[in-house]
Amino acid sequence: MSRFVRASKYRHVFGQSGKKEYIIENVKVTNNAWDTNIIAASGKYVSINWNASGGGAFAILPLPSPFHTIPGFPHKLPDTLPLARSHTASVLDTDWSPHDDSLVASGGDDGKVMIWKVDDSAFEGWGADHWVPKDFDPVWRIDASPRKVGQVLFHPTASNVVAGATGDYTVKLWDLARTEDPRNVLSGHNDAIQSLAFNSTGTLLVTTCRDRKLRLFDPRAGSDAVRVTDGHGGIKGARVVWMGDHDRIATTGFSKMSDRQVAIWETGSLSNLKTTTIDQSSGVMMPFWSENNILFLAGKGDGNIRYYEYENDNLFALDEHKSVDPQRGMCFLPRRALNVADCEIARAYKIAGSNIEPIAFIVPRRADGFQSDIFPPAPSSEPSMSANDFFSGKNAPRKVVDLASGASFASSAPPSAVPVPVSASMPSPATMTPSYSTPTPASQMPSAHAVTKSYSIPTPSSTTTAEPPSPAPAPTIQKSNSRDDSTLGQENAQLRKELREARELIRNLELQVEAQRANARKAAQALLDAA
Repeated sequence: MSRFVRASKYRHVFGQSGKKEYIIENVKVTNNAWDTNIIAASGKYVSINWNASGGGAFAILPLPSPFHTIPGFPHKLPDTLPLARSHTASVLDTDWSPHDDSLVASGGDDGKVMIWKVDDSAFEGWGADHWVPKDFDPVWRIDASPRKVGQVLFHPTASNVVAGATGDYTVKLWDLARTEDPRNVLSGHNDAIQSLAFNSTGTLLVTTCRDRKLRLFDPRAGSDAVRVTDGHGGIKGARVVWMGDHDRIATTGFSKMSDRQVAIWETGSLSNLKTTTIDQSSGVMMPFWSENNILFLAGKGDGNIRYYEYENDNLFALDEHKSVDPQRGMCFLPRRALNVADCEIARAYKIAGSNIEPIAFIVPRRADGFQSDIFPPAPSSEPSMSANDFFSGKNAPRKVVDLASGASFASSAPPSAVPVPVSASMPSPATMTPSYSTPTPASQMPSAHAVTKSYSIPTPSSTTTAEPPSPAPAPTIQKSNSRDDSTLGQENAQLRKELREARELIRNLELQVEAQRANARKAAQALLDAA
């Protein structure tokens, strides 16, 4: 046995459940057997698939906290409360807009997708005398399919773009400004779609399917998948989540022997990098990704929540939150709404019996100030582009928010005290050529006060012909070593980020080429069939 323990900032993360008075009780959860998370959360509200008579419904409630009660709101719900009732059959899934904490989409067994806008006044007077509950009304109704809509998902960077997985084995994308017809239909599935996920910029979409295939789509180019590979061997529920800005996908599923598994896939070729067996339980595992490079796994019917830290294509087990109450469903809070003062790096909302239980995952630290090393920027509520820009082919980095200051910025250009010159911009695909240079020694780096960050990488020839810089005075070298090391670290981080963006751009171009080739093959086959 190794005597060394792997170093990690998150090794001692623990889950803290809310007190009894912080839990929402008397929740009437749906009895429908369709496999979704049942609950979803925005920065202000939660939605729960409800057990209602006379059609389908879901409830919208204020966001509970593991640290305090909801002001002016009862922790035990009344038997009659306002619901979103316009579906004529069971509601199967809900999803909140990442750009509007009051906008929620729902998909139902009636084949409809509906969009709802929540007004804060809907929760005034709960429990007061002569209070009459008033149901919510949808602001958009979309006839999505003659069969069910099993999953709904908002686009992460484009405003008012919604994807829905339908019972006719397709994924349809709508612009909410024109909902008469979907803007694109992604086909090729041979059975029911079990889950879907966008990458961080929304340029790619991945699905798992009951036919045991993992499919990667360009949601704007054609209808066929640009990558298809065999997923988990078992037919039971498989889930997928994109691992943030990494070029990696995580899936959960079952082996042919019904062992529960978690796997990591490379997105360029959809090759499997690593598959790990978890246990032999029967509940579907729900994966959730955090920008802290932590993957949370919550199994339906389990009482525990496992979490792993991702590094170099490996998942290192951190710990698990244990509970005697099994979970029927779960969701995680958007990171921009976390309580950073208490070092809360993630928050789960767990459906256990008839309760909604908030669980805070906390790094145990005693510190008065903001802990920047455990709080990377979080996805912002500001969209990067409009729906029309997205469907016309525009790409834009997602906007993120600094949890210390609340300032938003594009993820590809983090805020810095030193302005970044034009030479740091991304090269065009036509001129993109790999180049390498030997790192500059610390003794030849300029002073920290005179740095102008230029991240263009010199070619080997220019490196060999350049004249060596004149050595700096000895006293300056001694005083600026630590600042030079910091500057080198910042430049290395920026170079790695540019390389990752370049790889993503190349991959997107390859996917577009493959999609065009697939469309050309279909057109040629149609002409041959017509002849």
